[in-house]
Amino acid sequence: QVQLVESGGGLVQGGGSLRLSCAASGRTLSSRAMGWFRQAPGKEREFVATISWNGAITYYADSVKGRFTISRDNAKNTLYLQMNSLKPEDTAVYYCAARSFRMPTMAAADFGSWGQGTQVTVSS
Repeated sequence: QVQLVESGGGLVQGGGSLRLSCAASGRTLSSRAMGWFRQAPGKEREFVATISWNGAITYYADSVKGRFTISRDNAKNTLYLQMNSLKPEDTAVYYCAARSFRMPTMAAADFGSWGQGTQVTVSS
């Protein structure tokens, strides 16, 4: 069992940057692939980015590729999402997720552990 807690969300102007963090406890993240997902009000949860157990493999949604960077520090048991050039359409609750396999996936159903989410609001 692993517990995940996101932080770093907030209100930012369009074109600005935020860095989200996901701190794990209970179990380490060293053998787990991780992911970031987001959900806007009235919309379905959507994939943002995912990363393999050692950070060697990453995948991004087309909507964020080139602007967002997913990374991890297993020694600190923490996952990150650096978000640059933010747009109003990035406004959503962002969720951190972990799965008990080392390879990344873009499917939310493949992740078994989820954080509570952190709100990101981008003004125009």
